[in-house]
Amino acid sequence: MDEWRIADAKNKFSELFNNALIGRIQVVHRRDGDVVIISKNEYERLIGQKKTFKQYILSPPYEIDHLNDMRDKSPMRSVDL
Repeated sequence: MDEWRIADAKNKFSELFNNALIGRIQVVHRRDGDVVIISKNEYERLIGQKKTFKQYILSPPYEIDHLNDMRDKSPMRSVDL
């Protein structure tokens, strides 16, 4: 991880940019806060692919195949309608 003061980051922006591209984390300090600069590939890796609601519902984090084995397989009772 490389750390920069804002003035140095401005003066050596190409170096900062190239370091971020090769995967090195860049931290830029200013009086009112710090920022972290990472490559787009690293950002996408950290964020990951978000699932839609439908994908989330249809892909539970557990196996449901075993539930079929738990179901009572005896014949249904007759019902008068």
